Amino acid sequence: MKTNFSRRMELERLYRRVRGGLMVVALAVVAMATVNTSGAKELLAATPGATSSAEHREVGLLHADIESARSELRLAAARLERWNKIFGYARKYGIAADLSGAIYDAAINEKIDPALAFPLVRLESRFNERAVSPVGASGLTQLMLPTARGFDPTVTSETIFDRETNLRIGFRYLHKLIRWQKGDVEMALLAYNRGPAAVEVAKDLALDASNGYESILLRGYKGRGILD
Repeated sequence: MKTNFSRRMELERLYRRVRGGLMVVALAVVAMATVNTSGAKELLAATPGATSSAEHREVGLLHADIESARSELRLAAARLERWNKIFGYARKYGIAADLSGAIYDAAINEKIDPALAFPLVRLESRFNERAVSPVGASGLTQLMLPTARGFDPTVTSETIFDRETNLRIGFRYLHKLIRWQKGDVEMALLAYNRGPAAVEVAKDLALDASNGYESILLRGYKGRGILD
């Protein structure tokens, strides 16, 4: 079994390899854009006034190459930023990079702030994909099967443990609750933990719905919970 130290060292080595590769790509794209820009300027400078159709086509091709290079640079920068985030969360929570990537990507896809998604998974399951609660909540985000089937009728008692399926549905459910509570992240988290009905009854009876769950998750968090 790997120790936390060996896992951390492995993460650091993988992070350096990925970051190094993306930096090489970015530098190559920058160089390409610089060369192409210089070529376009030289061609335009050599064209006194009216230019031939062939020259116009050549200039157009050069500009197209420059725009393509810029797009590749933006893509490389986005990839580098994604990996920076993924490895940062992996180090922070002491989990494997592939699990960190799955949580991060699922959160982004479902428009949940990753800074909230990771603490939720940690509190719900301690990052254990096969976690089962005393009441039958399952997987990384501790979904009840009826709740999961409300979002995907094909989910079974086994597929609910699938990493991507569980994260996708769990974060989609949380997003729906935050919208339902009109942006009140605290109440949405309580509904996620206790169930929407219990929270509504507490509100109707003017009772405090808090059980401490939301305070643990939101400790130090200042975001809106959702990304849209």
